[in-house]
Amino acid sequence: QVQLVESGGGLVQAGGSLRLSCAASGRTFNSYVMGWFRQAPGKEREFVAAISRGGSSEYYADSVKGRFAISRDNARNMVYLQMNSLEPEDTAVYYCAARVGWIKLQVVYEYDSWGRGTQVTVSS
Repeated sequence: QVQLVESGGGLVQAGGSLRLSCAASGRTFNSYVMGWFRQAPGKEREFVAAISRGGSSEYYADSVKGRFAISRDNARNMVYLQMNSLEPEDTAVYYCAARVGWIKLQVVYEYDSWGRGTQVTVSS
């Protein structure tokens, strides 16, 4: 029901910042809980952050808490991931995802729609 396209990935030095964007196509963007996941080569897809439909609630993986911030602009059908104090361990393909509901936020299969991902590489 919703198509997602990520952008903003790239190469950044450790300690730097990057902002990822996710553009959603659809009439009911504000009906979806939005999330960010990431996947490094040889590793399973990992939950990063989620934001409620109205943007009033946020939930973060322990690995990024305090460094990353998720936000959304429902008027523009956009969700963002601001990444600060980046570390080489943050290197991965980052995926935007959409779902209904605010339970089991870290579970991949709870999300119904996925973007194709954007590469983030953090050099040391």
